[in-house]
Amino acid sequence: MKKNLKKLFALLLVVVMVAAMFAGCANNAEKPAETVTPSEDTNTPAEDTNTPAEDTTPAEDATPVETRENKVIYGSTTEISGDLGNAWWTNNATDKMIRDLTNDYDTVIFDQFGQMVMNATTAASIDQTANDDGSITFTVKINEGLTYNNGEPITAADYAAYALVYYAPATKEAGATVSADSVVGAKAYQAGETKELAGVRLLDPYTYSISITPDYANYYYALSYASLAPLYLPLYGGEGLTVKDDGNGAYLDGGELTADGVNASRYVYEGRVVAGPYMIKSLDTGALTATLEINPNYNGNFEGVKPSIQTIVIVKAEDDTMMDAFKTGEINFLSQLSEGDKINAALDMVDTGDYSYCHYTRNGYGKLMFQCDFGPTQFAAVRQAIAYLLDREEFCTTFTGGYGSVVNGPYSTAQWMYQESEEVFNEKLNNYAYDPAKAVEVLEADGWTLNADGTEYSGTGVRYKEVTAEEAGDFALNVTLDDGRILMPLHIMWASSEGNSVSDLLATMLTNGKQTADAGMVIEQNVMTFSELLNWMYRDTSVGDQYGVRTYGMYNLATGFADVYDYAFNFASDPESEYVKMGYNQNYIFDKELDDDTMDMVYKAAPGDDAAFLDYFQKFIIRFNELAVELPLYCNDYHTFFPSWLKNYNESSLWDFQKAIVYASIEGAE
Repeated sequence: MKKNLKKLFALLLVVVMVAAMFAGCANNAEKPAETVTPSEDTNTPAEDTNTPAEDTTPAEDATPVETRENKVIYGSTTEISGDLGNAWWTNNATDKMIRDLTNDYDTVIFDQFGQMVMNATTAASIDQTANDDGSITFTVKINEGLTYNNGEPITAADYAAYALVYYAPATKEAGATVSADSVVGAKAYQAGETKELAGVRLLDPYTYSISITPDYANYYYALSYASLAPLYLPLYGGEGLTVKDDGNGAYLDGGELTADGVNASRYVYEGRVVAGPYMIKSLDTGALTATLEINPNYNGNFEGVKPSIQTIVIVKAEDDTMMDAFKTGEINFLSQLSEGDKINAALDMVDTGDYSYCHYTRNGYGKLMFQCDFGPTQFAAVRQAIAYLLDREEFCTTFTGGYGSVVNGPYSTAQWMYQESEEVFNEKLNNYAYDPAKAVEVLEADGWTLNADGTEYSGTGVRYKEVTAEEAGDFALNVTLDDGRILMPLHIMWASSEGNSVSDLLATMLTNGKQTADAGMVIEQNVMTFSELLNWMYRDTSVGDQYGVRTYGMYNLATGFADVYDYAFNFASDPESEYVKMGYNQNYIFDKELDDDTMDMVYKAAPGDDAAFLDYFQKFIIRFNELAVELPLYCNDYHTFFPSWLKNYNESSLWDFQKAIVYASIEGAE
């Protein structure tokens, strides 16, 4: 069986991830009456979603066009840390933006309709071959004439280099989240048992192949493994490191790839060699600014489109001053606003005719995330009780100002699988409606019926539960009685980030709420930087041994969904799983049914079998909801505002700033 896929919009794989909500740009909108608080931190592993909306910026009038500098200033709500590493690590939103703007030429991409297609700017063809051993091989022919920003040619060796560095022992040693299950020979190569990566072949200067193991040949997203991007080897291993293939697989030759070198590559700014629409002119983590300029050697995106805006400046926008900064032109974007008061104020500005906006449903959600392997949050009843103690409908309305909705699982209302499942979810999911009495009921049924001295709960103060030594674990607040019984207090340690309005609202409505105290629960808020919060959440001992001590059972943050969001990586039934050790299972939930549902979703639903995928997806969401693994707080509408002189700028649920800005232009630009 062999397919030749030569045309750009020939669908490579029937993966129907059509944008669920096609949003538009506009100059006016009806504003709800409610107002809000908020800003939020976001942790966003791989969010490359697409779908441009129509441009309806204000009509031109007869007045002369003002001459403007060909530059936009983007105000980001997250800080620039300078970690520009590939998606093998978790980047914050701003670092990821810079990375995406400076990297391109993937061979397979998701287009603006959510369909997986060949990037014709990069690839001339992709052939798929079914092998006798059950594996499949994708053979990719690269177009000639691609170069890095420094003019050096890009060849098939640069794509093979991506796989070789990704699966290299040094990269895993550097702390990257790398799974070697899918590519033939990757496990042996990663273990250092062989210098060759058998499943990756360098066939000629412009042709490579990659072979997928039989276990992954039936993978719903199998074609995603055919997608590689060029990797500039000197950035990782210095001069002299090259890719060779003697017939047994591609390998690195002529230098040494080390964990230190791989880690160092993440933080190289000055002179960084890239292959995207923009390149880095300057980056200052102290001043929290970055300046990007057009890459003159860029051949265009998957549609051959090249950017026209010469310079992008990225700065840190402070929550309390961003509106004023936008009005004065210190920043040109109020990006992805989710707070009702700010949205309403910006809509008033649109009414002047000087500004335009886009609005769309966020492809993600805000949440309370629980770590389920220690302390009170290891018990599903505690997580359920927290859900009953928070009026999420009121929270969502207050936070979003009416521009959002409550969800009951790890999905976005913008996802096709949610839209196909809405009826089922409305019938079968527990919406955990605000019910303090129900919270007490589930707690008592789970054994939270004691005082600190082991007597029956008096009705005031903190509840306790008798636990086994295994359940007690290393939770520091446990009490051991004279008779040897171990009691655990209903005391949840909560990590929140500083300057976060979501945290402030949660503190008001949950932590400090009378209903929480009446239920016999304490939720202790600990405020820290967002970077530190992530260190605790990922238990990242590479930046400090203290983060390896299980401390916080609850976090609040927001997340977005990638084009290929593989739920199977994020849940496990075995605490010793490779994926857990690599940090995929941030919830540390070990439930066989949940794990089986996610595995079935992606490995038993063949490419194009949307019905099977949907069935497994629904089973997974129902189980997730039952266990209250996370407590979704809102799935909000995003509003992005910009001056009316910015033309053809279109964001949507599946088309972010990094993609939209390539199509945009500045009226009157010099």
